[in-house]
Amino acid sequence: MSETGRHEDVPEKNLPGERDTAHGGAVEPADNPFADPGLPPHEPRIQDIDERAAKRSERAVAFLFTLSMLATVGFIAAYVIFPVDEITYIWPFGHVSALNFWLGLTLGVALFCIGAGAVHWARTLMSDEEVADDRHPIEAAPEVKAKVMEDFRAGAKESAIGRRKLVRNTMFGALALVPLSGVVLLRDLGPLPEKKLRTTGWKKGIRLVNQSTNLPLRPEDIAVGSLTFAKPEGLEEDDHEFNQKIAKDALMLVRIQPQNIKDKQELDWSHEGIVAYSKICTHVGCPISLYEQQTHHVLCPCHQSTFDLADGGRVIFGPAGHALPQLHITVKDGFLEAVSDFAEPVGPSFWERG
Repeated sequence: MSETGRHEDVPEKNLPGERDTAHGGAVEPADNPFADPGLPPHEPRIQDIDERAAKRSERAVAFLFTLSMLATVGFIAAYVIFPVDEITYIWPFGHVSALNFWLGLTLGVALFCIGAGAVHWARTLMSDEEVADDRHPIEAAPEVKAKVMEDFRAGAKESAIGRRKLVRNTMFGALALVPLSGVVLLRDLGPLPEKKLRTTGWKKGIRLVNQSTNLPLRPEDIAVGSLTFAKPEGLEEDDHEFNQKIAKDALMLVRIQPQNIKDKQELDWSHEGIVAYSKICTHVGCPISLYEQQTHHVLCPCHQSTFDLADGGRVIFGPAGHALPQLHITVKDGFLEAVSDFAEPVGPSFWERG
């Protein structure tokens, strides 16, 4: 490189001129072999000059959007028709879940057809004429804003969305239906609760069984100041739904001197001071296991919600939102049994609860 900073092996005519700048200034070499050729002349497409070709493209776009709608309907139908555990052989994939295969296939077709329809519409029916625009300052001037709105209206007109009603309507139909696939998938979050959150396994005539000994409970089995855990008769630990059922059916019994019971309904629903309450905390559903016999308070070990079993199971401390539900009990043939189910849903609050 010479003292002037130029490469000696580069021809002089190919070097930049004196008016170059570092930030995009004009370049004016004496003889510039790389002059801007400009935009090539616009060549119209066949759809621009032949309305029949434009109609064919319109029908092709409408077909793709319609196929997307049918695929979305097929997605929903497949979700209803195929059992979740059905396995089928599909070449070349082998043995696969029939539900997953058809859900994937129909959803893929629905999304692909929307994309393909939009691309074909843009390439064959929308305006394809290139327009060069000079860079403008970041802050838009009023006349620029007016130009943008004018360009938007021109673009809407050139897209033919108003004139090509078949394309427009089928596109809106496809876009409106495809989100239903996601709505249907929400159904897979789990079974609908129906009334399962409001009912338990307790009903009239069901005996109370000691959860530790698996024997029916008699009144004399419950000592004053003791805490006994119970479950409905017939609920066994080898039942495949035991964990789901005991999460609602778990019961705790304490014996309080009748004169120490403050709530009248609690006294009426007890038997000789034996009161039965849900063991499930009304905060987040933890099992309650700590009992203070002098105060008749029970404490949830998870978040320290405290309930008064001598006063209707009401909350006296902690984040629990409502009192523990009480089970109405009586004695028949010498054994403790339920008179009915809980009057209130057990466990934490849920949004449908009144």
